Amino acid sequence: MALLLTEDQQMLKDAARGFLAEKAPVGELRRLRDEKDPTGFSRELWREMAAMGWAGMVIPEQYGGLDFGYAGLGQVLEEMGRKLSVTPLQSTVLVSATTIIEAGSERQCAEWLPKIAAGELIASLALEEGRHHGPENTALQARAVDQAYVLDGKKMMVLDGHVADLLLVVARTSAGVGERDGLTLFAVPADSAGIEIEPQSMVDSRNASVVTLSNVAVTPQQIVGGLGEAHGVLERSLAIANIGLSAELLGVGLEAFDRTIAYLVERQQFGVPIGSFQGLQHRAADLYCELELCKSLVLKSLQCIDEGGEELLVLASMTKAKTALVGKRACCEA
Repeated sequence: MALLLTEDQQMLKDAARGFLAEKAPVGELRRLRDEKDPTGFSRELWREMAAMGWAGMVIPEQYGGLDFGYAGLGQVLEEMGRKLSVTPLQSTVLVSATTIIEAGSERQCAEWLPKIAAGELIASLALEEGRHHGPENTALQARAVDQAYVLDGKKMMVLDGHVADLLLVVARTSAGVGERDGLTLFAVPADSAGIEIEPQSMVDSRNASVVTLSNVAVTPQQIVGGLGEAHGVLERSLAIANIGLSAELLGVGLEAFDRTIAYLVERQQFGVPIGSFQGLQHRAADLYCELELCKSLVLKSLQCIDEGGEELLVLASMTKAKTALVGKRACCEA
C-alpha cells in the first residue's frame, strides 16, 4: 500500500487538528497541571470525542464502533501529540480496547467494547511491577481457590487507573517469575473488594496510579485470552500500542519543528532572519529528513496493523526506536 493517507484519513486529521487546537491545546494541559485536577483530563471533552467517534475508531461496527482502523486512529494520536492533549484515548482505546479486540471472548467484547465506544467506560492495563518494562517479571499471584482465583500483589504506572472502571490485570497462574509462560490476563472491575488505588502524577503531569490487590476474588469467566496465554496476547497488543504512541510522539516532534521554523523566519539578527544562516539551514534540513522518515515508518506500521501483516513486531520496534530518537532530537534542536 502507498505511504499516503486516504481522503477520509486526511479529512479526519484536519478535523482533529482544528478540534484539538480549540478544545485541548497545550494551555489546557498546563491548566490541569496547575490546578492539580484530580481526574487529569476533562470528562466533558472525552464525551465530545466519543460522540465524534474517536473512542470507537478501531472497534468493530458490531460492537458500536466505526471500524475505521488504526491508520485513522494514528492521525488523531499524532494531532494529540502536537497539542499535548490529555485524554483516556491511550489507556482505554489504544491499549485496553485493542487487547479486548485481540483476545476477548464474544461475551467480553459485547459487554465492554460498546461502552468504550460510547465513552462510558474507562479501562486500563495493569501490567508493570517495577521500574523497567518486563511482562515476564510479573510476580502478582493468581491463586486457584475452588473454581475461582484470588489475586494478590501490586501494579505500578497504571495509566488513568485512578478513574478506571475496568482493570486488565496481568497475573501469574503458573511458572516462576522471569518466565513467559504462566501469565494470565484478568478483567477486573476497579471497584472490586480488595482493590486499593493510589493516584500519582507523572513527570509530564499526566496521572497514573499504584494499584494494590489484596485477596481480590475473580472467576474463570474474567480471564481474557485463555489461561496462561497472556504473554502472547500482550506481545501483539503492546506492539500495536507502541505504534500508536509513536504516532503521538511524531506529533510532538513535528510541532516542535514547525514552531522552530516559524521562529527562524521571524527572528532577526544582523538585520536578516536567522533562517538565512547556512548553519541553521543545514540543521533544519537534516531534521526535516529525519521527521519525514518517521512519518513513513509510522504510517507503514499503522497500515500493517490494519492489514494483519506478519512483520508487525519488527515494524513496531523500528518505529518506536526511531521516533523516540528523532522526537527527542527535535525538541533539543528546537
